[in-house]
Amino acid sequence: MDVLVTLLLASVTQAASLLAESRQMVGLAAALLAALLAARLGWHGTDRLITWRSRTDED
Repeated sequence: MDVLVTLLLASVTQAASLLAESRQMVGLAAALLAALLAARLGWHGTDRLITWRSRTDED
């Protein structure tokens, strides 16, 4: 039983340390994803605005 508790404690400690070390990479990935989504939304919004303005010019 002591061996099982020791293994469980060791795996929890190792997982916690890996999460602490990978926090910066997770933050970087999240920032990159947010930037890509913002660029996509900005590009799509700009296209819609140009289309809307060109339609009002034609009327």
